[in-house]
Amino acid sequence: MAISVDTVYKTVLLILNKEQRGYMTPDEFNKIGSQVQREIFEAYFEDLNQQLRIPQSDVEYSDRVAITDEKIAEFKVEGNATHTQDGIFTLPSDLYRLGSLTFEDTNKFPVEIQRVGRADFYNIRKSPLTAPTTTHPIYLYEDNKALVYPTSITSKIKTQYVKKPNDVRWGYYPGSLGQLIHDTTVFGANLLNNGGALSSYTGLSTTGVVGTYPAVTYTGGSGTGLVIDAVVNTTSTVTFTIATPGSGYVIGDQIIVDAGQLGVGSNAVTITLTAADFNSGSTYGTTNFELHNSERTELVLKMLLYQGVVIRDPQIVQVAASKVQQEEVNEKS
Repeated sequence: MAISVDTVYKTVLLILNKEQRGYMTPDEFNKIGSQVQREIFEAYFEDLNQQLRIPQSDVEYSDRVAITDEKIAEFKVEGNATHTQDGIFTLPSDLYRLGSLTFEDTNKFPVEIQRVGRADFYNIRKSPLTAPTTTHPIYLYEDNKALVYPTSITSKIKTQYVKKPNDVRWGYYPGSLGQLIHDTTVFGANLLNNGGALSSYTGLSTTGVVGTYPAVTYTGGSGTGLVIDAVVNTTSTVTFTIATPGSGYVIGDQIIVDAGQLGVGSNAVTITLTAADFNSGSTYGTTNFELHNSERTELVLKMLLYQGVVIRDPQIVQVAASKVQQEEVNEKS
């Protein structure tokens, strides 16, 4: 279960403001948050290796190997390997640690593909007795690609792996008073801004009728599901707002609001979607921390530590570093 990026941000701001140590902007928070999440995530594997060498308690909820593996489990996924040429498969781009590859032949149980080194990869293929088959395939893993043998396998390969954590993002939009309002919509690079204004339009001239027009009728665009609300401010100006983002839209799409939709006698209006209308070109859209819920305390402490460095406050750095060290000692001792 993810940790709310909004909760962490507000907690960090509360502590910083209470101690009058300065403010953390959303951009600073997003960059520091992504760095801290990656640090905690990468430490899991060393922690697991360390705990495997230590006798464990068999009391429920106290086995540290199981606890650490549970944290890593948040990132364990399965994905498809993409066949590019004879024997070569490209693995998922978000792969961090490779677990295993399986070949799911038609009407048969999945077969785990044996991973071998480069020398074995060549030697195994030479002998008729050990030559790989579709029931006993092998692969060589290099440069995020798998060289699979026999080359008759061209599809149906699944990848079990630990994925990289996504960068965190506290999405927001400006309020009427200039305040920053958190956007709870899950970030999607190609997603239209939920509640955002569409400002690039032509054609209204002086035919609009001042008033509010929810869910105007329109045509065009390469996606589906978009709902647009409109408020005609003057006979020649209108505010278009995205009520429902839909999906599948791209930069440059033209959305034509039908004639008569902005009051009796109003002309048709053409809205052109720009980069600023999408999450990737704006501050809209949120990505939560993907870490295990138990990491919330360490997240906040490390965020404070880095912010102390940013604002050059040694007192924050010392206190936060001390707390982080204490947390780590308690977990591993």
